[in-house]
Amino acid sequence: MPKINVYLPDDLADAVKASGVPVSAICQRALEQSVRRVTAIRATVLGDLATDDPTAQLSHFAERARNAIKLAVEQARTTHAANVGTEHLLHGILAEGSNLALRVLHAMEIDPAHVARALPDASPAPETPSATQFSGPAANALELTVTEALALGHNYVGCEHLLLGLLSEPDGTAGRVLRELGIDQRTARRTVVAALTGYTHLRAQTSASADTASVITTAVRQELRPVLDRLERLEQRAGLTAEA
Repeated sequence: MPKINVYLPDDLADAVKASGVPVSAICQRALEQSVRRVTAIRATVLGDLATDDPTAQLSHFAERARNAIKLAVEQARTTHAANVGTEHLLHGILAEGSNLALRVLHAMEIDPAHVARALPDASPAPETPSATQFSGPAANALELTVTEALALGHNYVGCEHLLLGLLSEPDGTAGRVLRELGIDQRTARRTVVAALTGYTHLRAQTSASADTASVITTAVRQELRPVLDRLERLEQRAGLTAEA
């Protein structure tokens, strides 16, 4: 049977040894799930989008993330774009309207409406073909989306991961727009982690209300500050802080 080395931080390695957990079985299960997710996204991004549901194979995507992708495909078709690009995926996140990625933008003091205005004009161009595939950068961004979710240890893929995937993709329009607005990958990832922490705390403390959006944003910012402080201290100790 082939062998794959897995490298762990010293403290985690010590904890694993002390607990006696079945490392091989756990790793096999985790890798099996990860392979299924990556295989599913690759089949989707390389396949023909001329179907009733282009997200049919993405069962591990949250409903809002699947809706965002459907809205992206819809906008690309409406404007007769040659392909579904990263700009359409970012439009899908914004158009979906109720996902955690929007709370993340608010927590970073970025107005989603400002992001929408910064996207290229999507006026219809009847002479170009209607999109039936993802562009290269969009396909890459979607695969990076799955990778972001796996790296964070999440068992689902949401719009917050899609936002990170778009930021990670170096050539797409969406990533360029987000970076020009001052959003960097590291801060966005930290904010996603803090947002999920804040959301979990919110669910434990309060029931849904008409003002849930603002409450979540406030909770995210409250949770984000100590996370940023801790990470900053760790980076300083490790000598990773950028020099002025």
